[in-house]
Amino acid sequence: MAETGGAPMSLLARLVYRTLVWKERERARLMKAGRLPPAAEGQRPAPHLDTGKRGENLAYWYLRQAGYTIVARNLRLAPDAGELDLVGWDGPVLAFIEVKTRTGDAAGPPELAVSENQRRRIRRAARLYLRRMRRQNVTYRFDIASVTWQEERGLGVRLVKDAYKIK
Repeated sequence: MAETGGAPMSLLARLVYRTLVWKERERARLMKAGRLPPAAEGQRPAPHLDTGKRGENLAYWYLRQAGYTIVARNLRLAPDAGELDLVGWDGPVLAFIEVKTRTGDAAGPPELAVSENQRRRIRRAARLYLRRMRRQNVTYRFDIASVTWQEERGLGVRLVKDAYKIK
């Protein structure tokens, strides 16, 4: 079944997103109580990579339940271009979505962590992606999915649409 415009897919996406949010809240509750089982040696990546991967997965399902049609994940088109975390259609607009996950408030909101250098690499990758599409007049923008980890609530997602422009 196609995911564009169909109620069954958005229902599925909502259910998966809510399940992931519940799972993260349970994880937070178990961590707070000191009852999260340890991972076997070599089975779990470094904590920051694990948090980032969980954040990207949550952002993916958040966008799906919000109506985005995701067409690419973790796409690297050239060595000197940045990775595109998520690429998806929000109606007629193609969105290049950078996902930033943070475990605390000390450094500010996650979207502030997208440096100008990183934006430049993402823009380069977006240009390559658009060139390979070979379509004329594609309206596009750059979004940031800001994922935060809070010990009491688990992971939460906030979407910043049109977060920055091409200069």
